[in-house]
Amino acid sequence: EQDIEAKKLETKRLEAKKIETKRLEIKKIETKSIIEEGLGTMKKLWDWAWDLYRKHEEGINYLIFGFLAFVLNYVLYFVFASTLHMHYMAATALSWVLTVVFAYWTNRTFVFKSQNKDAQSLGKEFVAFIGARVATEVLELVLMFLMVDCASLNEYASKLVCQVIVILANYFLSKLWIFKDKK
Repeated sequence: EQDIEAKKLETKRLEAKKIETKRLEIKKIETKSIIEEGLGTMKKLWDWAWDLYRKHEEGINYLIFGFLAFVLNYVLYFVFASTLHMHYMAATALSWVLTVVFAYWTNRTFVFKSQNKDAQSLGKEFVAFIGARVATEVLELVLMFLMVDCASLNEYASKLVCQVIVILANYFLSKLWIFKDKK
């Protein structure tokens, strides 16, 4: 009778083990399926994002490098105005000069992909770029004066507003005038 009970227990244990093994196999298959589905979704998302980037590469690159120029300009302004205690106009002008050098290189190289190689074309392009930036810097100085001195607005908030306006103006000047014959 003990043998029968032992055999029954062993049979139940083996059946439970088989059931557990089958459950683990099913779980493994389900997990693999979930991972494959997730990877498929991630690939689709990547492909969608890459297609979107390729379709709007110039604008996206301009936003990226414009944002970096904005950060550089704002950080430099903050350092000059707060740390070095420069007048806000001098801090604005100096941060602009340093940012323009960065902006010319990034716009020419990564955004508009200028193919100008000869000295004359490069010179015309650089002069046009500087001319446009001077115009938007004058615009920024006037706006800063109006906001800070005339309207008594916070100089840092005013700087932020001015930067948004200047970035937009610079894009359209670069696209429509400076780098219009990029290829």
